[in-house]
Amino acid sequence: MARHARHTHPDAFASEEDFNAQLYGALRQSPWWMVSIALHVFAFVILAMFNTSETVAQETRTITMSPGEPDEAPDEIEKTQEQTKEVNETDLVVKEPLLVDDPVLDKPQTENDLDSADVFGEDEGFSDAHLGGPSKNGTVGIGGDAGGSPFGPGGRLPGGGGGGSPSTFHDALDAALRWLAAHQSPDGGWEAAGFHRWCDGRPVTDPARMPDGLGGANNDPGVTGLALCAFLGAGYTNRGKHPFNKVVSKGLRYLKNIQDPEGCFGPRNSQQYIYNHAIAALAMVEAFGMTGSPIWKGAAQRGLDFIALARNPYFVWRYGVKPGDNDTSVTGWMMMALKSAALINKDAVRRGRKAPLTYDEGSFDGIRAWLDKMTDPDYGRVGYVQRGTGPARPQALIDRFPGDKSESMTAVGVLARVFIGEDPRKSAAVKNGAALCAKLPPTWNTTDGSIDMYYWYYGTLAMFQVGGAPWKTWRTAMDKAMVQSQRQDTDACLYKGSWDPIGPWGADGGRVYSTALMAMCLEVYFRYPKVFGGR
Repeated sequence: MARHARHTHPDAFASEEDFNAQLYGALRQSPWWMVSIALHVFAFVILAMFNTSETVAQETRTITMSPGEPDEAPDEIEKTQEQTKEVNETDLVVKEPLLVDDPVLDKPQTENDLDSADVFGEDEGFSDAHLGGPSKNGTVGIGGDAGGSPFGPGGRLPGGGGGGSPSTFHDALDAALRWLAAHQSPDGGWEAAGFHRWCDGRPVTDPARMPDGLGGANNDPGVTGLALCAFLGAGYTNRGKHPFNKVVSKGLRYLKNIQDPEGCFGPRNSQQYIYNHAIAALAMVEAFGMTGSPIWKGAAQRGLDFIALARNPYFVWRYGVKPGDNDTSVTGWMMMALKSAALINKDAVRRGRKAPLTYDEGSFDGIRAWLDKMTDPDYGRVGYVQRGTGPARPQALIDRFPGDKSESMTAVGVLARVFIGEDPRKSAAVKNGAALCAKLPPTWNTTDGSIDMYYWYYGTLAMFQVGGAPWKTWRTAMDKAMVQSQRQDTDACLYKGSWDPIGPWGADGGRVYSTALMAMCLEVYFRYPKVFGGR
């Protein structure tokens, strides 16, 4: 903050000169021993002031550093004074109360006290109840007020959008996050194919203590991004006094460490690496939006830069950098990361600050053009690579998981249209797509091929945005299909809190994938507020 100049009346200078002359005369007439004592006292006061300043600075640093917040990364230490000034003035967002009055939010803040930024703001249509999470204010991924963990004594999930959120959702989400935390690898990531080897950071050697449900090793960056989004969606960042601060910190560090110079998260060792990048970028952008920390800003920005690099001109994304062909599935994850960045920027501008992130704003036009090409105008079904053809399936699982049992691409299309600005009350494509999804709500049937957690994730977010009867239908089905199918074993190092990876993509993502996605479904009430409709 700029320091104001002190305005002094001209007569004050004359008074100071007269005083100095009188003091000089008095000293000349004083005995030498009095002068000596005065000088020693003066020197002692000056030294005490310097020591006190240093102590206060150290104490201030200790007080304002939140537990679990990592030290500055080596590549961030060399920031210039100009970059540091930009962070202070634009990146760290001053907290404001949202729809509640809270003494914690209303107290004076310093930059180091800022744990989160209420990115959406009241004008984005927050529901009138908020998650009491550890991050003190709502942001990309949460809508919270201050006051402890949502999973502590008296914690609750918010209601809204067609019925309250029952305690079963609260308990299921808590158990899911604890399972994910238990199976984080020592390097901070989550291993799709190796999570079973770890429990609370320690190696597991007894085969009887190793849970099943392994995925593909190439998908580690993606499942790490999903796991982090599950924690961020519940309001947990690397800051604050809560059980998961170190879990989130280590996970974000892992993503930073596997980002290449072009900004891509993870190795490009399979054609599906673009999924890994999109999901990891979403997690990093959300982390920056929630903390305003320069530690995550650079990685988030580079992730957005790679999204821009990879997009096909005038359309969207598929496998690789500008591959020439497009698909709805990859585009859905890219859209999520871009939407989070857009909301962060919008909030900054609303507060009179410079938008902290840059991204390819033409992407949203490309997304709309692609969805128009893929959407059946009569029924609203959205295709994967061809109009109205439904979802993709692994070749070996087409018969086991029929395409007509899932509307995953339609759900992606509905959510994307709402997020890029189509009013669900007026858009025919959104209404038709929501009606199709309402006819296929979540059901936990292990024999008919209807379990598709990828579909349930996008469907839950999309139907919540649409609201009304479609959301009520979907919401009623969620409890039986999702909550009641969660593993209730007594040991979190085995299965308790997780979901069996049953579905067309379970063999790819494994138990970490299924558990993270189901946790994110349960966070629908506060992960993203309704874009339309207000309070």
